[in-house]
Amino acid sequence: MAQVREQWATRAGFVLAAAGSAVGLGNIWRYPYVAYENGGGAFLIPYFFALLTAGVPILLLEYSMGHRYRGSGPLSYRRMSQKWEWLGWWQAMLAFLISTYYIVILAWAFSYTYFSIGTQWGENTEGFFNHQYLGVTDTFWNFGGLQWKVVLPLAILWGFIYLVMRRGAHGGIERLNRILIPVLIVMIILITIRGLTLEGAVDGLNVLLTPDFSALADYQVWIAAYGQVFFSLSIGFATMMTYASYLPKNSDLSNSGLIAALGNSGFEFMVALGIFGALGYLAAQSGTGVNEVVAGGIGLAFVVFPEIINQFPGLNSLFGFLFFGSLVFSGLTSIVSLLEPGIAAIRDKFDISRKFAVNAVIGGSALVSLLYATKGGINYLDLIDHFVNTYGLLIGAVAMTLFVGWFANRLNTLQNHINQVSDVRIGGWWVASLKVITPVALAAMLAANIITDYQVPYGGFPYSGLILMGWCVLLALLIFAIILQNKRWKANEELVDPHKEGA
Repeated sequence: MAQVREQWATRAGFVLAAAGSAVGLGNIWRYPYVAYENGGGAFLIPYFFALLTAGVPILLLEYSMGHRYRGSGPLSYRRMSQKWEWLGWWQAMLAFLISTYYIVILAWAFSYTYFSIGTQWGENTEGFFNHQYLGVTDTFWNFGGLQWKVVLPLAILWGFIYLVMRRGAHGGIERLNRILIPVLIVMIILITIRGLTLEGAVDGLNVLLTPDFSALADYQVWIAAYGQVFFSLSIGFATMMTYASYLPKNSDLSNSGLIAALGNSGFEFMVALGIFGALGYLAAQSGTGVNEVVAGGIGLAFVVFPEIINQFPGLNSLFGFLFFGSLVFSGLTSIVSLLEPGIAAIRDKFDISRKFAVNAVIGGSALVSLLYATKGGINYLDLIDHFVNTYGLLIGAVAMTLFVGWFANRLNTLQNHINQVSDVRIGGWWVASLKVITPVALAAMLAANIITDYQVPYGGFPYSGLILMGWCVLLALLIFAIILQNKRWKANEELVDPHKEGA
């Protein structure tokens, strides 16, 4: 007997959960650097074009699929076509794979929240992060054993997340986001205000915002814009599909999608202002140009920002605590959204209790996460993250738009569904974007990424690592997806489109 589907208590709870999924670590350390590298202020043009032609359309597509077909990724695809259930498993397993290393970055931020008290990282922030904290090994295949400085905060976070996920969509995920999202916003506002009021902040803002319109002629800038939008909205791994399936049947979808998408964009732009204001301050203090202190990714969060905090004229520990605490909070709201697609998928497929599904998914993810808690873990994290985001998510998104827009030809059906339950009606731009613009743009991104990696091996990693931890991992996900598709559904009555007559 199929179990009663979980539901959000309110639409606000769903919007906060969707926003919590979108607002993550990448907003804080990825967007500022991507904007700077791709035209500064001019980057806003391709960014908003990508948001309107890919970000919002795919977000609404996932909302409509989950809401209409009332299922996780595999079940929603299965209700459209039995042959395409594998795509739902592919996306859910990508989310699972991301969760295995995302939680480790969260553990680093958790540790650094503590290290902020008294700025325990000292003057050599790079040496502290790489050697004293992570104990990074000298070669790729030298695992180096577990680094207990990482394992301990990792275990604490897994324990907390387990308790949240056991309480379900309303009692766990919704309550978590109701508490953390408002607190996170306040923390980021304080950080941004402080960044903007520092000496030299104007120089940092000039570097970020001065438009380089010549960059718009570079196709890679447009690809970067689509990549940032795709990355930051948490689309492509069935999270929003799963979350939308927990909504009541008459919930407004288009309003919720627009609020989540625009809210996420505004959040990451505000963060960028604060970050570059602080970078301008660091440059002024060190007597160098802002261009020389800019760093992307992990380097910005765990090396450059501690340097900035060291230079603050006062309240160093407080602002370090606020910054790394904001990373922890934003990460917590995102990690639950990465785990839920897998939990919902196996519950739908095998008709099992939430407790059993949570134990299986979190237990598996926690076990794999130990790989990245080794002394060589940062290398494996970097490589697998590259393959998941550069290839895995793009392959899934291209397949999704081709399937729904061309093979199953369900876009008009889903458009009507959105318009029936929403105040803001979506028009032909949505269908045109998903049938033409989005798949072409994402396919171009995929091709460009393949060419780039072929010309220069990513990260200077050995080919053995690229093959075994990159391509072989993606191939394994595809094989598992096909195997799971061929497993028998325990609740066959759930395979019918709930909106068909007589269903």
